[in-house]
Amino acid sequence: MLKTVIAAAAFLAAGAAAAEPLKFAVTDIEGLEQLTQEFGAFEAALEKITGLEVDLYPVSSRTAAVEAMNAEQVDFVLTGPAEYVVIKALAGPVIVAGWQRPDYFAQVVALADGPVKTVQDLKGKVVTFGSVGSTSQHLGPAQALADLGLEPGADYEAKIVGRNVAVQAMINGDVAAVGMNFGHLNKIRAAFPDTAFTVVARGRDLPNDILVARADLSAETLETVRTAFVEHGADLMAAVLKGDDNQKYKGGFFLTGIQDSDYDYVRAMYKTIGIDTITDFVGN
Repeated sequence: MLKTVIAAAAFLAAGAAAAEPLKFAVTDIEGLEQLTQEFGAFEAALEKITGLEVDLYPVSSRTAAVEAMNAEQVDFVLTGPAEYVVIKALAGPVIVAGWQRPDYFAQVVALADGPVKTVQDLKGKVVTFGSVGSTSQHLGPAQALADLGLEPGADYEAKIVGRNVAVQAMINGDVAAVGMNFGHLNKIRAAFPDTAFTVVARGRDLPNDILVARADLSAETLETVRTAFVEHGADLMAAVLKGDDNQKYKGGFFLTGIQDSDYDYVRAMYKTIGIDTITDFVGN
């Protein structure tokens, strides 16, 4: 009788564990309120499509996301390319799907009527980058210059400066060029309507944002979620686009053929800025 009771208790405990909601985190959003505003509709759509219960799980930082994944407190993490390669090294997650951002590339911008006409004109000058460790504001623009033969420190002076401040400094003649992405260029053109800008270096399209799962998540759950992106991608994307900040994904797709090697270009960016061993987030 005692063995029966113990077995029944173990069965119920296992069922309760299996019924635990899946936790979904996003590395660049802090606080449950903002996370719900941006991904509440996606959470509901994913639950409806998969039949699984999903809870949004706010994390205070990229490091906190890694710690939560390693502690099995979070099951899925949506992150950017620069963050992914660090998370891969520290937590060994499994790729679920790439979240494509159309026109997601880095560039280096100068004044259209200024002295910088080509990348070679930046030699010996100051080039600024924004948001240290950002794929499209720091690593990507630095790599775009490296791809064209200019190395930070050796060929130009690299500084981290907020974008609008940097652009004003460029207008004032204090810096030669500013690294940013395509969306940022559109914003500064709106913010500085009396100034003409030109792109002197454009990098290749950057790797996608990426949804990863903790390494020990059950194969069945992983396949259920991945299948949802394959078979119901349009519905899930429509839900994602309910968030104001998620408009960066408008026109994009979920891609499930993503490989870890697709992010070797990002690993090269870290080397370009002098980081050979990727075991921590830049700027921490």
